[in-house]
Amino acid sequence: MSELKKIAYNCRKATFLIEKKQIDSLTLREKLELKIHLAGCSVCRTFQQQSIVINKMVHDLLHSTQNREITLDKEFKDELQNRIEEELNKK
Repeated sequence: MSELKKIAYNCRKATFLIEKKQIDSLTLREKLELKIHLAGCSVCRTFQQQSIVINKMVHDLLHSTQNREITLDKEFKDELQNRIEEELNKK
């Protein structure tokens, strides 16, 4: 299989490169491989868009001075705890 076909059909590598691109720079080869893959893979294009949004939200959350005191309300925590216990008791 040629090198071009390897990246064209390798979503695992493409998602790795998408994540790497957001925290570090890609080599010229990696940029080219990702561009080739994304040209033909709508699933990875969607993954890239979602990943960018999620990473931005996490960054904003961690670096915002307004949201330092984020907590879940008691009602939500109780409901979540009940759901966890129900799932654990099913087994």
